[in-house]
Amino acid sequence: MRYIFSFLALGFFILPAAADPMSAAEFEAYVTGRTLYYGNQGTAYGAEIYHENRRVTWSFLDGECKEGYWYAEAANICFVYEDRPEPQCWTFEQTGNGLRATFTNDPNTTELYEAQDVGREFVCYGPKVGV
Repeated sequence: MRYIFSFLALGFFILPAAADPMSAAEFEAYVTGRTLYYGNQGTAYGAEIYHENRRVTWSFLDGECKEGYWYAEAANICFVYEDRPEPQCWTFEQTGNGLRATFTNDPNTTELYEAQDVGREFVCYGPKVGV
């Protein structure tokens, strides 16, 4: 029994501490003027260009881009895009390897991480003509 208790107590000390979510000011200072690529479970997920005045351009790296904006709501950073009026809210934590984003709209939470090289280019093709 003493062994199990020691093992459990040790486990609490070796688990990484959860980082506090970034404030809106911290997030804005980190992202403004940058293009960040995000991965999920080892694969490319998408990328976002963070413009001035909290404006953004999102792409799943498929050549289609969505314009939008972000705002702070409590500990969340929420995004609204031209084709999705309902907010997409996330918490962001800064880690030693960049940002970690946790989707807060869904109990089956999606977690993304900032990827340095996803092997995909951020391009936005023009409007579909004749479709």
